[in-house]
Amino acid sequence: MSDSRLEQWRAQGFDPSNCPVRQILDHVSAKWPVLILLELGDGPRRFNALLRALPDISKRMLTQSLRDLERDGIILREVFDTKPPSVSYSLTDIGQGFLPRLQALIEWAEGNMPAIITARALHDQE
Repeated sequence: MSDSRLEQWRAQGFDPSNCPVRQILDHVSAKWPVLILLELGDGPRRFNALLRALPDISKRMLTQSLRDLERDGIILREVFDTKPPSVSYSLTDIGQGFLPRLQALIEWAEGNMPAIITARALHDQE
């Protein structure tokens, strides 16, 4: 991030505790929200379908991650009046807008991982 962007934010009264990037990254940069968003990028999913797609996640962590993403307006939770009630999760327009940026980050990570591994190994030898 350039100094000019930081200076613009400071002039608007932002500080580390209310930085817009930090607020979003707090939720979407963790392991599970990223994987959830990638799953929802393929279309709406029910809770149990997400649980099956992400076998290492606990029900509690999936529930919390979904709530955080819903609270931020990134995903939509729809309850259907069936017996028993069914719930579906999908990306909102905000989530759809974020997905290409997330995919760009994933591509960057994949492309740079060999160099990062090398850099870590060199650093750890010191």
